Amino acid sequence: MEYVTNTLSNLAAQTAFANLSWGNYLMIAVACFFLYLAIKHGFEPLLLVPIAFGMLLVNIYPPIMEEGGLLHYFFLLDEWSILPSLIFMGVGAQTDFAPLIANPSSFLLGAAAQFGIYSAYIAAIALGFNGKAAAAISIIGGADGPTSIFLCSKLGQTEYMGPIAVAAYSYMSLVPIIQPPIMKALTTEKERKIKMSQLRPVSQLEKILFPIIITIVVCMLLPTTAPLVGMLMLGNLFKESGVVKQLTETASNALMYIVVIILGTSVGATTSAEAFLNVTTLKIVALGLIAFAIGTATGVLFGKIMSKVTGGKVNPLIGSAGVSAVPMAARVSQKVGAQADPTNFLLMNAMGPNVAGVIGTAVAAGTFMAIFGVK
Repeated sequence: MEYVTNTLSNLAAQTAFANLSWGNYLMIAVACFFLYLAIKHGFEPLLLVPIAFGMLLVNIYPPIMEEGGLLHYFFLLDEWSILPSLIFMGVGAQTDFAPLIANPSSFLLGAAAQFGIYSAYIAAIALGFNGKAAAAISIIGGADGPTSIFLCSKLGQTEYMGPIAVAAYSYMSLVPIIQPPIMKALTTEKERKIKMSQLRPVSQLEKILFPIIITIVVCMLLPTTAPLVGMLMLGNLFKESGVVKQLTETASNALMYIVVIILGTSVGATTSAEAFLNVTTLKIVALGLIAFAIGTATGVLFGKIMSKVTGGKVNPLIGSAGVSAVPMAARVSQKVGAQADPTNFLLMNAMGPNVAGVIGTAVAAGTFMAIFGVK
């Protein structure tokens, strides 16, 4: 009888119920909520499902992220900046840069939306974070998960990688909720109804030359951006060259989705209760939200300036697409514009600032790396 009792006692002691804290249960509830948002409401399920499930796993079985655990080795690929760079290659292979080529002024809107990053950097310094930590946190404002992970790793701020990555990917997923109120508050109904002219056709030669020229110019000025900008442009060159269809298909589909699974799950697994439930994490999440909101606002405000300068030919809503969330932010610009006028079609015009925002956030990361002498 004693043997049976001891066996049952040992089994009970090995269950998660006997080892979890209230914090673990709270994070499990958060994970389930994220899964609900992804599955029920379709909030970027490709990102949110693996992130939420990684969060669920690590709070049920914390050793899964310790050395020797499966997700620990997944996470090493984040720390080594391998997965973020591969994600950029996939994004490049999936994205049409023609709207940006057809309207180069979109670069200005993409640059304006990066103001949130630099605002958050100053705010993070004021809250007591050191320079490198502040830079790693501020990049959340670009709503660009891969770049956030990349910069955090390069600046040696891996202790903050969990909350930074989760905040960045969460805000990417919640773009349709966060951006519209800001866009509507800063524009009039008349401005939201502005119809933009159709973009000019872009030749195949222009599409081929663009990734090559951008790589040379950006990487010559900021060599540290080569892993991100280089992979982004390589993926796009696969797409536009027309001679490597197999590579294009692999980069934009199979490889991309494999990387998303590994990266998303490992990012979610950094959110153990012990690492995530603290004041520092709350500061990071709040700073990221502020940065993203300011970036959206400055993009829209610069769009209003361009609208005035061009005599009402630019709809200010496309300025909000200057953040890096491709193509989510562009779709939100289209949606808000269509709410004001169902015949309005802004998607292609918004894709220009959206693509420019991806490049702009990578440049911001490269700038911080140059400031701190990181190669």
